[in-house]
Amino acid sequence: MAELAREKTHPVMVGSVQVGGGAPVSVQSMCTTKTDDPDATLRQIKELAEAGCEIIRVAIPDAKALDGFEEICKYSPLPVVADIHFDHRLAIEAAHLGASALRINPGNIGSWERVDAVIEAAQKAHIPIRIGVNAGSLAKEFDTRPDMTLTEKLVASASSFVAHFHARGFDDIVLSAKAHDVPTTLAVYRALSRELPRIPLHVGVTEAGTLRQGTVKNAAAVGILLEQGIGDTMRLSLTADPVEEVHVAWELLAALGMRRNKPELVSCPTCGRCGVNMIPIAEKVSKRLEDVHVPISVAVMGCVVNGPGEARDADLGVACGRGQGVLFENGRKIRSVPEERIVDELFGEIAARHGDGREGTSASDG
Repeated sequence: MAELAREKTHPVMVGSVQVGGGAPVSVQSMCTTKTDDPDATLRQIKELAEAGCEIIRVAIPDAKALDGFEEICKYSPLPVVADIHFDHRLAIEAAHLGASALRINPGNIGSWERVDAVIEAAQKAHIPIRIGVNAGSLAKEFDTRPDMTLTEKLVASASSFVAHFHARGFDDIVLSAKAHDVPTTLAVYRALSRELPRIPLHVGVTEAGTLRQGTVKNAAAVGILLEQGIGDTMRLSLTADPVEEVHVAWELLAALGMRRNKPELVSCPTCGRCGVNMIPIAEKVSKRLEDVHVPISVAVMGCVVNGPGEARDADLGVACGRGQGVLFENGRKIRSVPEERIVDELFGEIAARHGDGREGTSASDG
């Protein structure tokens, strides 16, 4: 079997989380709270950790934001990445205060002397740097060239930044070069994977939009990249509660058969054969599965056609008939239950096998 691109990258440690070197693709998000409010920020980080976030990023827009940063780093259950633009001094101070990693865009930090000062601070703190590139932070030598496409500018800028870091003896790099559309995202990351095969890639679609549009765009772009072996860590940007970013990321990993931290719901789309009110049953099951953290598959099927036969791979499920449902396990019938008891009886079977389902495991890359 051919080696995947992510298996060739240099391993980088962000706190206790390995990025690259064949490690499972990690899930990231970013706080929406003000970083100078450590209590609110730590509450949000806890919520994100409970949802499955593994690395968290916080904004450091000014010196005031540093007031709560040390406390956040000290008490956060997740490695904290300091996100800095424009002012290199903020990055240097964040490294001193306990950041697990820095994220900078060299294209908007200013001079190479300022970038080098950030590199030196990261070296002293023994932490990695994520180099970020986007349309607003291209390398000056490529930014205004009319003969280059945006994809070419992003790739050339990223390559030049990486070369500079390597020339300074700094190798603990994670790289992102994000765009807001799917075709550019695919083209850029495919090119980076070819040209910089040792650099771990942070993948995602930036400014992807609200929950529905952003989910579709990220699933299309990041799903394709991950399936092709490209990408070591990801943040699926959404204009929504950041917990939704984490849920979508884990759903995507599960759909690709790479990792799973909660059950998979298998449910049919319903049709004229359905003998029960299928949609609310499936919605109730989906909602209650949010509190189950074991990587099982649960099927909710609307009729015998799509019942234990098509869903025989499910660990547990129900095939609905006229006013009732047949509970089954791995395609084998357990018993029949009335329609109004379907959800409760199904979760009774889950509890009988997995307890409260709160101590789950996540599958590694497959």
